[in-house]
Amino acid sequence: MQSNNVRLSLHNRAEDQPISIATLSLFRFDGVLPRLWVLGQMGAARLRLRGERRAEFWKLCGSGTGQGFTPRPNWGVWAILATWPDEVTARDAVATSPVFARWRARAAESWTLFLAPTSSRGAWGGVNPFTATSQGQSAGPIIALTRATIRPARALRFWNRVPDISAVIGADPNVIFKIGIGEVPLLHQVTFSVWPDAASMANFARGSGPHGRAIDAVRSGDWFAEELYARFALSGTVGSWEGGDPLARYGTQKDAA
Repeated sequence: MQSNNVRLSLHNRAEDQPISIATLSLFRFDGVLPRLWVLGQMGAARLRLRGERRAEFWKLCGSGTGQGFTPRPNWGVWAILATWPDEVTARDAVATSPVFARWRARAAESWTLFLAPTSSRGAWGGVNPFTATSQGQSAGPIIALTRATIRPARALRFWNRVPDISAVIGADPNVIFKIGIGEVPLLHQVTFSVWPDAASMANFARGSGPHGRAIDAVRSGDWFAEELYARFALSGTVGSWEGGDPLARYGTQKDAA
């Protein structure tokens, strides 16, 4: 559940349809054996998730070191990104799915964000997995997700830009939470960030700094074979990250883990 001061008006009032919900679940694995175990899950969990009929879309992702926005892998942090037909289904699946349960049992820490899509354009593996609501976001932080398939011939130029972008987002006092994840190292990248409002996010994304210059280079150089940009409203969280809930100060009531 969520507290009243961030309650969102995101249902389709005309038809009272359930809202499709995305989840990002992060898992931190400490020690050699748990990290070796989760590496094996990159194959085993795929087979099990194919049988998870509640999921409309899912991806298993690794992460980068530092802020996550680097080509060097972080062997301790892994993620499951999925979409579900509604929030009730999403919460039940995260709580009961054998894959999520096994990962939680092995992880030192886990945290899931429940996300209501408010806009989405582009494609991920040939489809757009996020069904945006026709109603806008009424309150609460704004979550941004970008996903790109980098053309191999452009990969070096792309990653040469990343250290400057990572340093800027790490120093930005407005960003509430950020992480870089990916399906395939160097070529399939996802950035995920949480901002207090649209203005803060836009200032970072479209300003004259490293990120804005990188966007201009992407457009002029045709760096990406496929790209997707999505925005979400926060519907809730469960679990903890780095010892607490990074979004607790924004009034989101954390569910019991």
